[in-house]
Amino acid sequence: MKKKVLTVTLSGLMAFGALTSVSLPAHAVGNGPGAGNGSIQTSILHTYEELVDTLKTLDAKQDAMKLEVIGQTVKGRDIYMAKYISNPSNPTILFLTQQHGNEQLTTEGALEFMKHLGTNKTKGLLENVNVLVIPMLNADGAMGDVNFSLEDYLADGDRHLTRYNANEIDLNREHDKPTSEMEPEARVLHENVLAKYNIDYMIDLHHQGTLSETDGKLVSGSMLYPTNANVKPEVVEKSKRLGAVVFNAIHNTGWGHIGKYDGGSGANIGRNGAAIRYDISTLLFEMRGMSDHYREDYALGQKSNGYLIKQTIVTLDAAVRAIADDSIDTVDASFWDTLPQQTNRSGEVDDE
Repeated sequence: MKKKVLTVTLSGLMAFGALTSVSLPAHAVGNGPGAGNGSIQTSILHTYEELVDTLKTLDAKQDAMKLEVIGQTVKGRDIYMAKYISNPSNPTILFLTQQHGNEQLTTEGALEFMKHLGTNKTKGLLENVNVLVIPMLNADGAMGDVNFSLEDYLADGDRHLTRYNANEIDLNREHDKPTSEMEPEARVLHENVLAKYNIDYMIDLHHQGTLSETDGKLVSGSMLYPTNANVKPEVVEKSKRLGAVVFNAIHNTGWGHIGKYDGGSGANIGRNGAAIRYDISTLLFEMRGMSDHYREDYALGQKSNGYLIKQTIVTLDAAVRAIADDSIDTVDASFWDTLPQQTNRSGEVDDE
């Protein structure tokens, strides 16, 4: 029954071939419960077990998809990656969700996106691009199966979700270490994916708090390219073009409002670490609001789920299509020069 609730909520959003033309009300950003108001639910989100079942079902139905276990979490849960590789020489993009376990709507969007890859709705697309998807890297945090208390967390439902892995470590601060010293989830990401596959692009999908804004208006999300000084200029430029593709797709919907993320330059952060170590052009996308938190200004009620999941789908779809038809190579990335950097109401801090 709980999956039917989510399906009904999204029923008007899944015309996959025309995602960017489907509109939501102009007031969608900021709509619904937020900052501690209303119902913050986890029961309508995929549990780890339900996610695995969905992935296995897709694997059985889609000839183009291969499912791989890249390793295990601290608590022994398998970490899955879906692979759509038609030609190893094609450009390859990796979509990574839930380094932080309480940032799940990007995973919900990724699963919806994957349902249509390799079907008639995307016929011919995978002939020119390879797609890798790691949904729910931090499955222990997503299930609240951790070695520390979550009693102050806000969500109602069948579980709590937390930023950290089971050892209370932020996986998005692990990326400058020798892999032997990383937490298990980060280690297998590096050893079995980033170092193994010839990846050209990566979008690292996250959520931020609810109160970030530009021009006095709440953002639907924010983006940033790698900012560490050791990233090669050509990698940064390709990252900026990837951001332009995503920005153009979201901005043109009329309901998306994107800011420039105020992020750090540390090599320990995923978008910087992957760019430095592997010359992968990376884009951080921080969607508005989290699925659970102990701070009221971070967690976002379920009435906002629809547009945030749709925003994820539009992002993935636009990136894949631009890489497949080579339009990413000529897209104008100058919007970064005028994109306002978001600020935060009520003293909220950035938390990439």
